[in-house]
Amino acid sequence: MRVVVAGSHGLLGSTVVNLLAQRGWSVQRLVRRPARSSREIPWDPQHGHLNPADLADVDAVINLGGASLAHLPWSDAYRRTIVTSRTVPTALLARTLAGMDDPPRVWLQASAVGFYGDRGDEVLTEASENGTGFLAELTRRWEAATGPAADAGVRVALLRTGSVALAPSGGSSSGLILRAIKLGVGGPLGPGTNFWSWITTADHAAAIVHLLDADVSGPVNVTAPHPVTQREVITALARALHRPAFLAVPAPLLRLVLRDVADELLLSSQRALPTALQESGFAWQHPTVADAARWISARD
Repeated sequence: MRVVVAGSHGLLGSTVVNLLAQRGWSVQRLVRRPARSSREIPWDPQHGHLNPADLADVDAVINLGGASLAHLPWSDAYRRTIVTSRTVPTALLARTLAGMDDPPRVWLQASAVGFYGDRGDEVLTEASENGTGFLAELTRRWEAATGPAADAGVRVALLRTGSVALAPSGGSSSGLILRAIKLGVGGPLGPGTNFWSWITTADHAAAIVHLLDADVSGPVNVTAPHPVTQREVITALARALHRPAFLAVPAPLLRLVLRDVADELLLSSQRALPTALQESGFAWQHPTVADAARWISARD
């Protein structure tokens, strides 16, 4: 299988590329500069440039790109960057694949459970409706940008990733939380009762590779099968790392410092279940937050 990956240099992208290489699959990276080897394909989403000939004989495309949500503050300018860094490259890929006589048969496109908005303890599946808020509108537009490729017959899977990626390194969305816990100053953010749909980076990458072959299209909640409250995530990590986790940060303070980012990223609640992933036969290495915490502590 020949696979092209965009957004390949981050923590998740690097893990996915390594897994594909271990399987003996041919991997090429989409890069925003001249290609330096046959393992790279140049493209320029800002100016709408991607040569369809470079995707000839490609079996699958994986797009994981997008400006970091952890870059703060979210000024009006950076919000525009967050949106355009996702919708513009996705739309270019969609147009390119739709215009090919023989396009790649599979496209795995990053998205997020932020699609559902802040939903409290409501159980969410891929059939649940779009919510409200900046991230909910962002993901709606992001997913909609894939439309032309899906209309052209490409199997498009929309990877609605959990709000928290758990990894031993500080390169994930859990990095700040882990560092605080290791310093002994961790604790719940606000009440800690909001649900975090989480997944380890190992399971995240494995799920993406699994979906290349699984006959799944449309939205896919790429999360662990047991979403838990934010307090439970932090408590499990602290217990595995043998650290305290009692220094709660009041929600008003978070909002004072981070403004609406606090509600969008840290205090919102998505109790998402990975129904499509489970039905496709995927097996998690770390199905519970306790499993994930033990994995992280063993690599600490």
